[in-house]
Amino acid sequence: MEIQYYGANSIRITTKKANIIIDGLMGGGAKSLIKNGDTVLFTDKADRKVENEVRLLIDKPGEYEIADTAILGIPARSYKGEAKTFDNTIYKIENEEVKLAIIGNIHPELSDTQLELLGEVDVIVIPVGNHEITLSGSDALSIVKNIEPFVVIPTHYDDAKVKYETPQATLAEALKELAMEPAETVPKLKLKSANFNEGDTVKLIVLGD
Repeated sequence: MEIQYYGANSIRITTKKANIIIDGLMGGGAKSLIKNGDTVLFTDKADRKVENEVRLLIDKPGEYEIADTAILGIPARSYKGEAKTFDNTIYKIENEEVKLAIIGNIHPELSDTQLELLGEVDVIVIPVGNHEITLSGSDALSIVKNIEPFVVIPTHYDDAKVKYETPQATLAEALKELAMEPAETVPKLKLKSANFNEGDTVKLIVLGD
């Protein structure tokens, strides 16, 4: 499994048999990531039009399987949503024994049920931009402590890739709240189950140029 970040919550996951696009209609002047034949996941239920002929489109909780990949959608409260309204979806994506969690712009308090459904997670992709849109670095840290992954990948921070209507925290500001220093910065990250061993220290990896 290989993962690449494009700004906002938009990422591309490449496996041997599928391309999976998360929140690929980026807005903010950025070009759509979606191509014909992609598997497309959205972490919220906003009305949107996907013009490409996609392989599979998922925007709600449930169990899905595409090619060599299992996808579990878990209902979640949006960052500013009502306590009993679940408009967003957390995704757990499993491929070749690698377990990846996509968090999205959710409320930071995860229930026991959500944590049980997530189970063991190797890598967590989590927004850190704050400013009334999404999780702050401290919110993200709380979720990371609950899930206990091996790798943390931050998203949705201020950079040159997307023009946010509401300014977002810089990566440096977010990492200060997360109390983590980047172990490395890479344009793409290849994930293998052999890289994760019990007792390893949690690493933060930045996906960028």
